[in-house]
Amino acid sequence: MRIGVLKGNGIGPEITEATIRVIEATGIQPEWDFIPIADEAVKLYEHPLPLRVIQRLKEVKFCIKAPLLAEKLHGRISCTQTDGSVATYPSINNAIRRELNLFVNPRPIRGYAGISGRHEKMDLVIMREITEDTYIGWEKSLEEGAAAEAIKRVTRSASWKVSQYAFEYARKHGRKMVSCLHKANVLHETDGLFLRTFQEVARLYPDVLADDMMIDAACYSVVRNPGHFDVVVTVNQYGDIFSDLAAGLVGSLGLAPGANIGDSASTFEAAHGAAPDIAGTGAANPIALILSGVELLSHAGYAREAEAIQQAVTQVIEAGKTLTPDLGGFSTTEQVADAISVEVRTILGRS
Repeated sequence: MRIGVLKGNGIGPEITEATIRVIEATGIQPEWDFIPIADEAVKLYEHPLPLRVIQRLKEVKFCIKAPLLAEKLHGRISCTQTDGSVATYPSINNAIRRELNLFVNPRPIRGYAGISGRHEKMDLVIMREITEDTYIGWEKSLEEGAAAEAIKRVTRSASWKVSQYAFEYARKHGRKMVSCLHKANVLHETDGLFLRTFQEVARLYPDVLADDMMIDAACYSVVRNPGHFDVVVTVNQYGDIFSDLAAGLVGSLGLAPGANIGDSASTFEAAHGAAPDIAGTGAANPIALILSGVELLSHAGYAREAEAIQQAVTQVIEAGKTLTPDLGGFSTTEQVADAISVEVRTILGRS
């Protein structure tokens, strides 16, 4: 199996190395294809995301993607297309998703005994639509900087696709309910379209319960009663925010994996950022990216190995002996990866 690797910025290279080590502990020996991006790509190609890099990402099909810096107030990126035209995106992360035609960002969030407190039984999957909403970056300054506006774009086709994916996922994984999060009581046309489309799709899956909730009420509910949620589907911005909230409730963004799924290529990345302030200190929690590797292996058909890593992660976290500072421990990135690797080998019966 060939797996692309984007080492990212900040803590990216450290948690990438940890993830590779854990995947190899299963006995799988992928062909790792290290693909330059961001600063590395600028040195080689004078562009952070050149066309040749996009083409390589499409070719590898599966890619581990470490976090890339998305700076405040600037960071727009323009990418040349195969026909010579140029597309502009609000960030390099957004550019990767849209250049690869990725459409849904599943983020599974689960609690752990000894770490997550009253949310230790949380077990939900957030399906975030990632092609549109306000994150398309169509905004402009008005009145000489005295005002600004952004366009919130929602289409029936994208809403249908992500809703259908959520219901298919629920059916495949034995999940009982899909919840649509929206603000259709205020945004009647945009969030209203998303909700109406969700309801249409729901009627095609009578075996799966469906409900909907306004995003602000959902934020309150996930704090008070996390067991209400099973699979959640929502628009781009709400999904981004809601998944960070859920990760905080279970203990750390360092426990929140994710994937970006497309019809051909897919990337697998942690929900957190590059954390340049702790880069090189050994304090970075690699678990979110390791669990993103679990999602990759599941998609690639390595169910046994994926389950072994998930089980190993659970054992290490709940033992409480080898934890990074964000989880209240004193262990390093490397020590956590080593501990998980040992458990993986034991579970799979490998010496």
